[in-house]
Amino acid sequence: MYKESIFNGFKKGMGTIWKLTKIVVPVYFFVTFLGYTPILSKISDFFEPVMKIVGLPGEASLPLVLGNFINLFAGLGAMASLSLTPKQATILAIMLSFSHGLFLETAVAKKVGVSTIVAVLTRVILALLSGIVFNIIL
Repeated sequence: MYKESIFNGFKKGMGTIWKLTKIVVPVYFFVTFLGYTPILSKISDFFEPVMKIVGLPGEASLPLVLGNFINLFAGLGAMASLSLTPKQATILAIMLSFSHGLFLETAVAKKVGVSTIVAVLTRVILALLSGIVFNIIL
């Protein structure tokens, strides 16, 4: 009985690791590759003014975009490939906890009767406010 439970748990755990690996590893390599091209620096320069408000470098916009439009694990994969300070990583993680997977989660919220605009704006505004607040207090 215990052997079967352990085996099933191990099997499900390995399946979960495989699913996450299929997302995180390619994104990690993609963002690392972008770091060796002028593309990431152009993205960074473009978003730098907005990202400074929350205490993040411009390149941290990439994990935010990926996390919001693909899923949280894509954002984490992109985040892992950047050289962030502990403070920056914490701010980015907190922001992504408020606003990630916007398409999927907004669709779910709409199914239960929440306005699409209210759902998106609430999550994005909370992410921005948390970034500003944690930039100040950390």
